[in-house]
This record gives sequence, structure tokens and C-alpha cells, in this order.
Amino acid sequence: MKLKVLLLVPNFEWCDWDERSNWHFIPYNLCLIAATIKDIVTVNIIDANKNNYSENDLIEELKNVKPDVVGITALMDQYGPAGHFAAKIIKKYNKNIITIYGGVYATMNPEKVVEDKNIDWCVIGEGEKIVKQLLLYFMGESDVPKRGIAFEKDGKIHNSGHADFISDLNLIPFPAYDFINYNSYSHYKGSRKSVDSPPLYPYARILTSRGCPYNCVFCQVESISGKQFRARSAENVLNEIKWLKEKYKIKSIIFDDDNLFIDRKRAVEIFQGMIDNKLDLPWLAIAVSAFKLDEELIKLMGKSGCIYINIAIESGTERVLKKIIKKPINLSSAKNIARIVKQNNIFIAANFIVGFPGETWDEIRKTLQYAQEIDVDYVKIFTPIPLPKTRLWDLCEKSKSLKKGFNDNKAMWNSGQIETEEFTSRDLTILRAYEWDRINFLNNEKIEKIALRMNISVNEINEMRKKTRFIASHFSEE
Repeated sequence: MKLKVLLLVPNFEWCDWDERSNWHFIPYNLCLIAATIKDIVTVNIIDANKNNYSENDLIEELKNVKPDVVGITALMDQYGPAGHFAAKIIKKYNKNIITIYGGVYATMNPEKVVEDKNIDWCVIGEGEKIVKQLLLYFMGESDVPKRGIAFEKDGKIHNSGHADFISDLNLIPFPAYDFINYNSYSHYKGSRKSVDSPPLYPYARILTSRGCPYNCVFCQVESISGKQFRARSAENVLNEIKWLKEKYKIKSIIFDDDNLFIDRKRAVEIFQGMIDNKLDLPWLAIAVSAFKLDEELIKLMGKSGCIYINIAIESGTERVLKKIIKKPINLSSAKNIARIVKQNNIFIAANFIVGFPGETWDEIRKTLQYAQEIDVDYVKIFTPIPLPKTRLWDLCEKSKSLKKGFNDNKAMWNSGQIETEEFTSRDLTILRAYEWDRINFLNNEKIEKIALRMNISVNEINEMRKKTRFIASHFSEE
């Protein structure tokens, strides 16, 4: 008899986090896991977040499914406590159910995960191979995985380290969307309005690569996916897009890659393939390395359906880029790239982060000045979030610049988490909100263009601006 496995996205409202995200991402990672294990076990997927499940709702699902194993995932550190709460509910219902915690949070915090008596196993790294082997171990058909797991036994934590990375991503099957109501995601517009929103519904999100060779101070990707860039072939990517269009009738695509353009030849093959196959799907990329773009590639992107990109610049000063962030960006070239992107009728946004340890107030001002001068369609301004196992975390601990009461499970991108002799967390919070407003909404033309990209009215934009300023001005450092 096959094991019954339940894969679970916890309800983010179960954690003590007063800034709940309204992101209802399709459980892509769980659907990938399901695709790799469905031949050996019986699989169910439950998205307690999207369905806003209560504790009792989850218990009812447990009664219906009667799982032997529950696999829990959390997208990021802030959602981690929700997974712990889910494990508590599961063990309270039936202590014999085996609980596994995986995903980004678990990978970055394995000791914290298995210290929880309600969690039996932690998966560290890419779960597609590890989860399958772990399930076979439960069934007595395999040894325990040698890498990629952590567990507690006899009061001692056993951590075998990060799983070996999957070298050939083409071997991973397409996500098993049959286990969810895919249309409820692809058609879902949600309440969160953003320039990153899909242009047409139904839409699909797709991940074509993993790993990053760069070493930005604030980023966890190196620890999660490794420094080596690994990519699916252009043929494999195009086949998935065609499959999504044929089976789910999608009308637009979001590429979720951290580095879609690192392999230029592969990127060209994907975009040219979209043209040659007449896929006619507008698409956007939410994380783009500006230094990997050139005019020829940008023109091809536009012809293939690109309507929006978000470039990561981070700072407007060379010293902060080179000495603190460690990002290989030429600020003059970035301005030229932004100009070419706009000339090709592609909406362009840019990321900036202000308030690093060691950054001066004058450098923050110069970054904000550059953010305006680069003249993109939309500027995103963030404050740094020190996350475990990043160089920023180490830097903050060394310089003692974490704000009083800092909790990485509650850290928010729109409020200051760092304090130095140059600035307070309140300084950063208020500055971020007011400069975001000033730079983005200089005139009616910009307001209307941003409203169109977000698919909301000018009045809604103005209400968003007021709310953002109000929240920032009432920020408490406690």
C-alpha cells in the first residue's frame, strides 16, 4: 500500500506577522515535488494560505486525506513561523504523522527547524531528489539520504549539510498541476497591486534556471541554489510554455528567474523560439541583471513579447556597489540600458536599497538622486533585510547595527531594520516611503503610466500613496 503524502502551504496568517503579504503564488515548488514522487506515493496538495484556512479547516483536511507524511514549505523567513504552527496542528491531531519541513526557510534555518519537536525532518536544498529518497527510506526501499537532511535524535541535532545540486534541470518533470486547481491561480488577480502583475489572465509563472555566480551582500540565493548557474535548455523551456498554453490557455508569462540573461545564447534561443512558434504571449521578468543586457538582445525581447522588466541596480554610488554590496554594475551603462529599454516600448522598473552598514547619509542621498536621474518608468526603494547566512547578516552582527528587537522572522522590506551613527530605522522607513512617492509620481504622465501597468485607476494610485506615507510616518521603532 502506497504512503499517503500531503504537501502543504501553511496559512501565513498563522504566524505573528502584522504585515501579511497578499501574494498568492502558485505552489510551484510543491507541484515539482509532486511530479517527482507521484509514481511511488499517493499525493495531495493543500494551499492553506490561498484558501485562508483556519486551524479547524486544516484538521478537517487531515481527517479527509489521512496522510502518513506531511511536507510543509515556506517561501521565505517571514513565513517560517507559519510552518511551525502547521506542524503543531498536525502533531496535535495525530502525533504519528511524519512531518517534513522544506523550502527556503528550512534550507536557511535547519537547526531552528528541527529544534521544533513537531518537525521530524528538515530538507536542506533542492527537494526534488531528497524528498523522493526520504519517502523511499520511510518505505524501507532506500537508505536515508547522505546529504540534504537534518533531524533531532536523542537530544542531538544531526545535520548532513546542503543537498547536492541537481546538475541537469531538464531531468525535472514539468510541475504536476493536476493536483491543484490551476485555474484558480492563473485567473487570480488578488488585492495586491503591483507593477509586477501579469498583463493578461490567465497567466503562468515559470522558472528556467537556478544558481547565481554573483555574491551580493544581502542575497540568500548562493546558499539556496548555489553559485553555479544551472539552466534548462531553450527547447525544454519552450516545450513547457507550449504545454501551458495548450493545456491551461495561458495568455501571459512571468519569468521568475534570478538570472534569466546570464547565458545570452540560451536567452536568444528562448526569445527567438517564442517568435518562431508564434506563441504571442506578453511576458515580464521581475529580476534582471542590467549588465547582461545589450541593444540587440533588448530589441529581440520586445519582438518576442516582453512588456516589462525589473533591473536590480541597488545603489547610485560606486563605493557602495563595489565595497559593500559587491555588485558588478556600471552606473553610466545602466542609464544607457534603461534608455534603450524604454525606446523599445518595454516598461522598466529599477530596484534600489538604502541604509547599509557603512553607508553614509550623503551616499543614500546620491543613490536617490541617481534613482531619479536614470529615468526609468518606476523606482522601487527598499531597506536592507539582514537574512541568515548572508554577508549582510555577518556585517550587521560585526558592526552591531541591527535595530533593537530585530527579528528576522518579522523583518519587512518597507521599514528600516538597521541603525548606525548615520541613520535610525525610523529615518530609513520615512525616507524610503517619501522618496518612493516623490520620484515615481512627479507628474500626471508618470502617474497614468504606472496606473496602467498596475491595471488600476489614478484615484487608486493616489490612495496607495497616501496609505504608504501614513504607515511610514507612524512607524514605531519598538
